[in-house]
Amino acid sequence: MRDYFSEQGAADEAPACPIVKSLKGQKALVTGANSGIGKAIAVALGHAGADVVVNYVTREEEAQKVVAEVRRCGANAYAHRADVSSEADVEHLFATMIEELGTVDILVNNAGLQKDAPFDELSLSDWELVMNVNLKGQFLCSRAAVREFKRRGIRRDVSVSAGKILCISSVHDVIPWAGHVNYATSKGGVSMMMKSIAQEMAPHRIRVNAISPGAVRTPINMDAWGTRDAYNSLMTLIPYKRIGEPSEIGRVAVWLASDDSDYITGATLYVDGGMTLYPGFETGG
Repeated sequence: MRDYFSEQGAADEAPACPIVKSLKGQKALVTGANSGIGKAIAVALGHAGADVVVNYVTREEEAQKVVAEVRRCGANAYAHRADVSSEADVEHLFATMIEELGTVDILVNNAGLQKDAPFDELSLSDWELVMNVNLKGQFLCSRAAVREFKRRGIRRDVSVSAGKILCISSVHDVIPWAGHVNYATSKGGVSMMMKSIAQEMAPHRIRVNAISPGAVRTPINMDAWGTRDAYNSLMTLIPYKRIGEPSEIGRVAVWLASDDSDYITGATLYVDGGMTLYPGFETGG
């Protein structure tokens, strides 16, 4: 069996530019795109031909690296600092994108954070911070995107749908998570919000779906995989017996944003190596 723990550096290698540009001509916005899963999605969309706005709040230098990688394969890109929990910031983010790129075809709601504590020690400020970024931020960005999709309608030369929204959720939209009540609650809210928007917007040919990653090798969860012992412990929760890589989420995002998945809306794809399969019961419970 391959030792995926020892291969952790492979995920950072620059991917080859694909020949097939399934998103050519489309304009994408990825929030929280300067690291981790957001970075991988932004790069994957760019390599598939989409022009990409790389949203960030801190570490502009990392956002500019993502911009450079998107441009490496011929797509246009720029970085835009905006707090997705701020209505004014979001409105300015979308107005600037429409001015610079003409429109929005794809929104990836990726920005999110954790502020963990035992439930009885969880502060109101940490509850509100997580809800504001993880849930309110997705609402504000989705609303702005839908307004542009409905205003512009279908651009048949680039896509058969009027627009696509991808909500990045988590396996914890269905798996309870002690010590992370605010985070799990925010992701549960994202799931129902996504389905409700999808139901309402389907007649307008606007597709709304979610990607719920399990354990993925990103900085936010390094404590869960950064040492051999931690990695081995994590594997007890993953039937597929390896951690996920950010690039795998990127490939799923490209497919969900493309016309290859045009008949899919209101769906959640769990990219988790089987983490949602109740691995505690694999030997009979």
